[in-house]
Amino acid sequence: MELDHLIVAARTLDEGAAWIEERLGVAPVPGGRHASMGTHNRLLGLGHRVYLEVIAIDPDAPVPARPRWFELDTLRMRERLAQGPALIHWVMRTGTIEEDVRRCPESLEILSLARGDYRWRLGVPADGRIPCGGRCATLIQWEGHMHPADNLPDSGCRLVELDTSGTSPKARVATPLGVRDLAGGISAC
Repeated sequence: MELDHLIVAARTLDEGAAWIEERLGVAPVPGGRHASMGTHNRLLGLGHRVYLEVIAIDPDAPVPARPRWFELDTLRMRERLAQGPALIHWVMRTGTIEEDVRRCPESLEILSLARGDYRWRLGVPADGRIPCGGRCATLIQWEGHMHPADNLPDSGCRLVELDTSGTSPKARVATPLGVRDLAGGISAC
């Protein structure tokens, strides 16, 4: 498995994008909508096949039939994001999602998803929680050769370090402004 992307959640996409631009000196670019989850995103490349995703509930989308991913529907996450956007999770890329999901310490379902030309499968808890209370990555398997990071402009940012030892990840990112820290709700820079 390899690191695929980091997840920054926010109450609104504009708020999350401004938080990233303030901390890293670069604005994320428009991504798209996830119709089945009622979310939308913006993306920032962090190097070869690694990116940062700013995600928020899409106010123009209908409420999905299932809980949204990354706990976005929970009171706990809403209260957390009321304090400001936060680096909440990370996603690992696999080529064998069925096998890897079977090895997970908790039950995950594999969703087949699409956005534009991108197709992927994602292992998520049925209730929308972050896997293992934040101690395990979300698993993704891209179908075909397309990957979002391949089509992002070079942001000048590179992931230097990712600490996933707790329940909230911490990241160090080399940016045009220097090395900056991103954490679960509070930037150390």
